[in-house]
Amino acid sequence: MLVYVVRKLLYTIPIILGVSLIIFMLFNMVGGDPTDIMLGRHATLQQKVELSHELGLDRPLPQQYLSFVGQIVTFDFGRSYSTKQKVSDMILRGAPASLSLAVPAFLIETLAAIIIALIVSFYRGSWVDRSIVVACVIGMSVSALAYILFGQYFFAYKMGWFPISGYSDDPVERFQYVALPALIWVAVGLGLNVRVFRTFVLDEIGNDYVRTARAKGLAEGVVLFKHVLKNASIPILTYTVIEIPFLITGSFLLESFFGIPGIGSITIDAINNADFPVIKAMTTIGTLLFIGGNLLTDVLYSVVDPRVRLS
Repeated sequence: MLVYVVRKLLYTIPIILGVSLIIFMLFNMVGGDPTDIMLGRHATLQQKVELSHELGLDRPLPQQYLSFVGQIVTFDFGRSYSTKQKVSDMILRGAPASLSLAVPAFLIETLAAIIIALIVSFYRGSWVDRSIVVACVIGMSVSALAYILFGQYFFAYKMGWFPISGYSDDPVERFQYVALPALIWVAVGLGLNVRVFRTFVLDEIGNDYVRTARAKGLAEGVVLFKHVLKNASIPILTYTVIEIPFLITGSFLLESFFGIPGIGSITIDAINNADFPVIKAMTTIGTLLFIGGNLLTDVLYSVVDPRVRLS
């Protein structure tokens, strides 16, 4: 296992370097002149030259790229154009708020989708299966914005069960603020996940080992949860890992509408203010999280099915 993990880690190095080069070139080609953004249109040429030298923008591109790689390694992405704060400090301050929303919602959504997918697979072809599939399609068709507006108006404003917006560092009060956006997160993604996981489970139910297990007299629950779920876990892992980067970035809409000072809100503000250091940092972190998630998936593959290490 150790050799397998080390080999996968070595494979990620050229991928990270290639992605960092693409990000660097994109932001240097389409980002515009940072001195114009920071100093405004009425700045003198001398001011622009001095700021360009201070930011290292007058250096050759290869040196700037090496500096960017150094920023990734040291997690130091410079300072924000709009707030003048260190980007890394802004991310570290916003990460707990995003994670307090994303992690519970992600776990509840994934576990609920797996359980519901197993149930509808057990009743496949019946009215239960058809009703849940129709409900999933309807849920997928509704915009996330509609869920947010309905939740804030009905559950927060009319019923008074949750605060309309806000955030607190106190763990008890924090739960009150993130409960409603977390439930909306689950409602938005549950329908799609149930349909996808149902497909994975049904693909396994038709295999010979399932008929053999049933012929041995095993209960249907044992067949589904012990045998089918174990073999369907690899495609489920592959699908689930796509959502891992959003555990840090969070939901932009949810954080903005509910006033949660997470990384999603920071990114939205950076986009509105053309704050390229923050945007570049979030793009890089999201990419690294996606690469790390794929690496984690490969390791989990080898845990679920040891034959993966031999291939």
